[in-house]
Parts: sequence; C-alpha cells; structure tokens
Amino acid sequence: MQLKDIPALIASELRVKPWQIEATIDLLDQGNTIPFIARYRKEATGELDEEQIRTTVERLQYLRNFVKRQEEILASIQEQGKLNPELQTSIEKATKLQELEDLYLPYRPKKRTRAQVAREKGLEPLAETILAQEITQGSPVEIAAQFAQEGVADPEEALKGAMDIIAEIISEDAAIRANLRKRLWQYGQISSQLAVEEAEGKDFLMYKEYQEPVNRLPSHRALAVNRGEAKGVLKVSLVTSQEENVGAILRQVITRPSIFSSLIEEAVTDGYKRLLFPSLEREIRSLLTENAEKQAIRVFGLNLRQRLLEAPLAGHTVMGLDPGYRTGCKMAVISHTGAVLETNTLYLTSGESGKNKAKEAFLAAIKKHQVTLIAIGNGTASYETEEFTAQLIAENNLKVHYLIVSEAGASVYSASKLAKEELPDLDVSLRGAVSIARRVQDPLAELVKIDPKSIGVGQYQHDVNQKELEAALGGVVESAVNHVGVELNTASPALLTHVAGINNTVAKNIVAYRNGEGSFHNRKDLLKVPRLGKNTFTQCAGFLRLKDSTNPLDNTPVHPESYTLAQAIIKQLGFKLEDLNQREKVQALQEKIKEVDAAKLAESLEAGEPTVRDILAALAKPGRDPREDVPPPMTRKNIVKLSDITPGTIVKGTVQNVTDFGAFVDIGIKTNGLIHRSELSHQYFRHPLDIVSVGEIVECVVLSVEEERGRIALSLKQVEK
Repeated sequence: MQLKDIPALIASELRVKPWQIEATIDLLDQGNTIPFIARYRKEATGELDEEQIRTTVERLQYLRNFVKRQEEILASIQEQGKLNPELQTSIEKATKLQELEDLYLPYRPKKRTRAQVAREKGLEPLAETILAQEITQGSPVEIAAQFAQEGVADPEEALKGAMDIIAEIISEDAAIRANLRKRLWQYGQISSQLAVEEAEGKDFLMYKEYQEPVNRLPSHRALAVNRGEAKGVLKVSLVTSQEENVGAILRQVITRPSIFSSLIEEAVTDGYKRLLFPSLEREIRSLLTENAEKQAIRVFGLNLRQRLLEAPLAGHTVMGLDPGYRTGCKMAVISHTGAVLETNTLYLTSGESGKNKAKEAFLAAIKKHQVTLIAIGNGTASYETEEFTAQLIAENNLKVHYLIVSEAGASVYSASKLAKEELPDLDVSLRGAVSIARRVQDPLAELVKIDPKSIGVGQYQHDVNQKELEAALGGVVESAVNHVGVELNTASPALLTHVAGINNTVAKNIVAYRNGEGSFHNRKDLLKVPRLGKNTFTQCAGFLRLKDSTNPLDNTPVHPESYTLAQAIIKQLGFKLEDLNQREKVQALQEKIKEVDAAKLAESLEAGEPTVRDILAALAKPGRDPREDVPPPMTRKNIVKLSDITPGTIVKGTVQNVTDFGAFVDIGIKTNGLIHRSELSHQYFRHPLDIVSVGEIVECVVLSVEEERGRIALSLKQVEK
C-alpha cells in the first residue's frame, strides 16, 4: 500500500466516492475541524456526515501509520540483506497491521533465543535439510553427524539444535500463524476459574467455572473477566484442542514421507507449546480486549450524547436538592438565568425538630423566589428527600413539580478549580446543589464542566484504554456542543472550549473581553478578542449565537461567509433581513419557505444546493434550539413506593443508562429497574441502543422485585400496545 491508495480504500469502506474522501483529507490537513467540515463544507465533501468524517480521521491515522510501518519493515529487512522480490511483494500487498507484523516476525531483531544459539553453531543447514524432507534412507543421527562441528558435542546435540531452529521457523511462519489464528477464533474458548475463596471473589461468582467461545464472547463479559484477572480473583486462559491444532500444523509442514517425520512432529509440538500458542493466546486476548474496549467506548459515547442533548427545562426558577443524612440536604435556589438566589442546609432526617425547621425553610424559599421546579439528586437519602418533597407539595397544594436528577460527577465538579472560580463564595458542599439545579435548566452547559467519565452513563469505563476513551468522549462533547450552538454572551469558558476551533486560551480571552468591554454586539466583534484570528473565526463563528445581535443572522447557524447568499435568498422570497426580528414576519417567511424548491433556488443564485437548504432551514426557525425536538424530562408530584411495585404493575420511567445487556430505568424509586435485552422488543435488534436511549421516557411492566438484592426486572416488550 502507498499513501496515494488511502483515499480509495477509505472510500470503499465507507461506500462513498474517492473524491469525497480526498476532499475531506485535504480539508483536515488544512487544519479544519470536524464539526466545521460537516456543517459548512458539504459541497466539497459531497455531504459526508460527521460520523463519516470522524471515521475518515481514524482510518487516515491508522493507514498513514501503516504505510510508515511498512516502509520501516522493508528498510529493516533490506538492511539485513534478506529482502527478496517475493517477500517485498507480500509486504507491499498487506492491508492489515497483523498481516504485516506476521511477515516481519522472522526478521525482527529479538533477544538471544535457543534457535539463535543453534544457528551460531552452524546448525541451520541441518534444519533446512530436515525441513526439505527429501532423504528417505538412513537415520537422522547419521545425517546429523555430517553437520557436527566445533561447539557441537555429538549428533544428538546437533539434532536438538536443528529442532530448536525448526520450532522457531514454524512459530514465525506467516501462513501457519494465520491458519492457527483462524482455528483459535473458530474453536477456542475463554475459560475462567476463581483463584481465591468464594467469599473473597463474591463479585465474580458468575465466572467461577465459566467458559464461552471466543467468537461469541460479549464485550461486557470480556471486560468483566479482565477485571477479575487484574484483581487476582480469576485465573483466565484460552482453552483449545492442542492435539487438533498440532495436527493441522503438521498437515501444512509435512509434505512427503522422510526419515525426519517424527523429528519434525516433535519440533512442531515444541514450537506450538513453547512459542506459537502462547504468542497467539496473548494476541487473541489482546484483540478481544481491544474489541470490547471499542464497543464499551462506542456505547458510552452514544449514551453520553443522549445525556448531553436532553431537553433543557428553560424558564424555571429551580430548587436544587443534594440529599444527605448526617450532613443534611444541601439546597440551592437558582433563577431562570442560572444565578444563585439562596442556599441552605435542610436536616430532613434528624428528628422532628430538624424536619419542622426544614419544612419552614423549604416553603419559605419556594414562596419567596416563586420556585416552579425542584431537582432532587439521586444519591444517598434521595428517597427520603423525595418523600419529604412530595408530602409538602401535597399538604400545601403547591404548584410545583419535582424530578430526580443524576448527580453523577456533582461532587467532582464541586471541588474543581472551575467551581471555585464560578462559585467562589459558596462552600464546596453547596456547589453540588447548584450543579444539580443547573443541570435541569441546561444539561449541556452544566455537564461539559465535568469529566465525561464521571457523568454516569458508561459501561466498564475504568477498564478501557483511558487515552482512547478521553479522545472519543471529547469528540462526543464537541459534536453535541456544536450541534446545539452556544450563546456567546452567556457561555462559560468550559462550554466555549468545546466550540470548533476554540482552545482554553481563546475561551478565557472571550470571557475576559466580555467582562471588560461588555456584551458582544455581533459575531464580527470576535475578531477583537486577543489570539482569535481569522482562521479561528472561520471555524467557530457559525456555532456561536447572539440573541440580541445587530444582525439577526448571528442568532442562526448561518455562517458569516454565507451572509451575502442568505440575504439574497431573503430578498428573493420577498422579505428583508430585519424581518427576522418580527414574529409575524417570521411566520410568513416560514410559510413561504415551505413552497420553495431548494434546488431551483440554488441554481438561480449559482450557489450550492446543500448550503441553500441549510440557510432555508435556519431562516425557517431563527434562534431555534435543536433540543426542542427532544421530549422534556418526566416530572412528578407524588412519590412511588416500593410497596406499589409488584409484578404486573405498569410503570413509567426515564432511561438512565444503556449497556450491551440492557437498559437501566428510573421508575421513581431508589433502585433503578433493569430491562434485560431479552425483554426490550419482539423484533430483532443488534444492540439495546437500537430500541431505547438515555433520557427516553418508557412505559414498562414489572416482572419481578428482589428487595433484598436491590433488583427490579422490567419488560418493555410485554407492555400491551
């Protein structure tokens, strides 16, 4: 493979045209960001979506590294004087790193092995003679005697050395490795046993005597087994038929009857046990782990995106409650703009006196600030806090609803440097309540302040490659932020950092400029920000919104480079730019846009159709938040008790996390219910994410309740439609 072959290969994998990949690679190499290319360079890429562009980035990096490795291997073998035309062709035709490394294995510099010692004694010709299998008369010892020389005590030692060479040759043969690798994938089994007493290994009793085919091992079980092994609780191995595997290799190696057949069999068996199988076992375990990690990261990313893009409950004055027993329930009241209005600590579980004082403070805060929504964290004492809240709503006929909010990562945020900068006058314990309240008002703006791994929607996130996890989750956050857009005059530095083209320094400079010079009046003002040059402006401008800009287009996804085209479209439709600020005019424009043929309009304006389509969509709903299409979170006024949850009960809940084996659903009690994948749908599906997603509200039937084990089994497919 050569560098020039890469676009065609990626194009075939993505089932698109090579020119689309070539254009995308050019744009990437010029320093353009993925969100910018996906949104504003559709004509150039043939409308490749963000996922296709991210895949292109990953494959481009892999294939460029592959070509570099290919060149290194060819140079290394050439330097050794062992590169022949046949080997060079095989290396150049290789398309996978595995295949490449197999071909290089016999030539790779290695530690001094038994085979190398034998070669130094001049026994390689004997090994070649044995492998040639051309001698049918005499005995191996007689033949070996001819190769005995200084440093070799006798013919038996010569044969032993030759067999060490043969064992290594067999273990490093690319074709033999490929065939055995295939056999191990087809017939091998991952096996585990407890390496400790049952009491010590109670979390891994499922894997006490466990065995499952390699090719059917689910990713979550692969990671669970790895975790048990890393803790020293499990002993894990690859189980296979040694006899059948050695037989398969011998059928490749022994091509004719000779006096050396039994020696070859002995050498093959030794090479298999000592070199080949251990090597491939490590490789297969490593590949299983790699595949499992990719799947876990993919699921985490999809869940994270859904959590970040949950609908904001804007316009509410929110009371955030961070529950607790001994230290009390922390309370924070937040205005509709996110400003902290009041904080307090309520002792709900410390006797009647504390509870009565808590009631007074709770009701006074609701009345004083006209609270319309209460957000309760789902951690310790959440149930008691919910019970307290529901009781007061009912007793006082309050026009307030509450909802349970995941508080995952709130404590991490509370103690962070960012929280200290944002809430310098608040105690660390009260910042969590503020975070919980703000998560309801704008999940995206608040959750970007937290390490994605701490948001609570992962699957074995601490067991996977952390560098790859961080890169993938960073991409998800970037994608979500740019999909929604960011209000320039209110965005925090944490949120701005995820906008295409903006780094930490520029984000801080934007906020510093805003604090010093006042609000931005239009997008062009960005060019006054230190270190925000034209290239950065090009990347970020379309994703930044200005509700009160002097130019109405600044509150839309229309990029400044397309303002002239947008104004031409507005004029052709019979309107003026300032009409975008008037509701009646916008409604009339929306009706007019419904009748427009985008292709004909683009042709008349000599513009690209994808850009014209996007401008029309932006003009139809100026200032629109794409999260408006997402159903809002479910709120409650009454508590659901565990005694109400009996088999056969129909319950409504919110999906909190989706894994390979099912979905966890908050049904309004302390314990989340699990819909096992077998209970998700009567229809075939590949993954639970094909059926449900984080934040989705579902109606389920209760299958069973195991109170002592804290388990509730639910079914989605058994609910009558």
